[in-house]
Amino acid sequence: MHHITFLQQRYSTAAKQLGEPAPNKAELEQILAAAVAAPDHGGLQPWRFLIIEKEARQKLGDLMASCYQKRHPQATTELVERQRIKPLRSPLIITVVARIQNNPSVNKMEQILSAGAACQQILLASQALGYGAIWLSGESIFDWNINEGLELDFDDQIVGFLYLGTESEKITAPQRPTVTDFIQHWNPSSKS
Repeated sequence: MHHITFLQQRYSTAAKQLGEPAPNKAELEQILAAAVAAPDHGGLQPWRFLIIEKEARQKLGDLMASCYQKRHPQATTELVERQRIKPLRSPLIITVVARIQNNPSVNKMEQILSAGAACQQILLASQALGYGAIWLSGESIFDWNINEGLELDFDDQIVGFLYLGTESEKITAPQRPTVTDFIQHWNPSSKS
């Protein structure tokens, strides 16, 4: 497949369709080597990758359920339990964190965008190696209790939970929108 075609056909797998095997240690290193090739203004390397697998997924589920209940005290048991089982949807989760640094030349947004670019690199590298992947976020990424439970620093910003595994069924890339619907040419008028 041509490289451009590969990029154009990238898709997210439904998390419920991800099973064993997950990328092995060597493949995971390749995936993360692609992640650290993300654009990085100022060379700050503002990303961190928390690898969550095996029993740690259940602990993440317990943390997510507990934090959800704190955010939504009136939540039903069913809604809380849905949070608890989320991390069990794939054998491997990479939590991508923007480690925000105080830098007058590289603002917070640029550092978060760099971590977001690292997420995209992970998705592409996973698919290139034959694995399914999906980037999920939700309100949990803004919950300080989740950060604290994951032992992150105060200024750290979770950018997403990337679920990786083997697709239980192969899906085709979704129909994409027409590119020209999103293009606008800028040509400033000359006013004297």
